[in-house]
Amino acid sequence: MAAPKRLPTRQWMGAALAVAALIIVFAPAPSLAAQPTERRFRIEASSYEYAPPAIAVNVGDTVTLELVSTDYVHGLYVDGYGLNLIAEPGHTERLTFVADKPGAFRFRCSVTCGPLHPFMIGKLSVGPNWLLWRAVALAGVAAVAGLVIARR
Repeated sequence: MAAPKRLPTRQWMGAALAVAALIIVFAPAPSLAAQPTERRFRIEASSYEYAPPAIAVNVGDTVTLELVSTDYVHGLYVDGYGLNLIAEPGHTERLTFVADKPGAFRFRCSVTCGPLHPFMIGKLSVGPNWLLWRAVALAGVAAVAGLVIARR
């Protein structure tokens, strides 16, 4: 009886890399979410910018935004959530909501405050950025594949 033919090592490596890439692309994201907590952020609006320009929370967190205007009347509208808040100079306005939609959302000034008003934007990140981590993993698989091809 003849011994079964074995595939060359490079073919096994190519198949393994293809399977790894498919797993990275199609595997569901792990559920490593932290327990929901209460988060409070003080956002200062002045001269066409927000400070801080980006905030990150976990899915399920109860988020309180405190908007403080230092120069003109400014607003803060959170895309995807439909939340709006307006602050007069020197006053603090508060808004509380549950971050129940994962993803990245832009927040922008909802009151025309001058010529650079359209550029007054910030970012609310809800949950981990799984797309970034999948891209990093696929880049690693591509790097290994490049090394395998270079060794030919």
